[in-house]
Amino acid sequence: MNTLFLLLLLVLAVSTALAAPARPRSSTAGQFLQPHNVARAALREPPLVWDSKLAKYAQRWANQRRWDCTLKHSNGPYGENIFWGSGNGWNPAQAVTTWVSERRWYNYWRNTCSRGQMCGHYTQIVWKGTRRLGCAVVTCYGGRGTFMICNYDPPGNYIGQRPY
Repeated sequence: MNTLFLLLLLVLAVSTALAAPARPRSSTAGQFLQPHNVARAALREPPLVWDSKLAKYAQRWANQRRWDCTLKHSNGPYGENIFWGSGNGWNPAQAVTTWVSERRWYNYWRNTCSRGQMCGHYTQIVWKGTRRLGCAVVTCYGGRGTFMICNYDPPGNYIGQRPY
């Protein structure tokens, strides 16, 4: 398949996920997994599976960030993407879409991000060796917004290695 077709497929799938009505809290895993796996499928990477251990780890860190909503990494043993949005109307697909949108800044042949841009969230999502995902979302106290975190195992983004 050509790259344009795969990109259109990704945009369609993520747009569908964003337009979907809010799901019960019990399907939070699916709300995170679906857009991750659409991005991976576009590169013919195997889908991630939900891992409750990673989700618990993510929830513990999200609960700590609930007080200040600071975009601060846990510095744990896993790969990690974090997201903050003002207000409380954010859903998991929107966070993942933000990370995946960094694809435009990633140059595979040079294995670098465009100057002054970030693309590590995207490369972690599509990292070839990653198999498991666990995420959490919290509404921060005092109207400070929404904090989301996803943890990946095995982690990715090793210097000098391509994600796929």
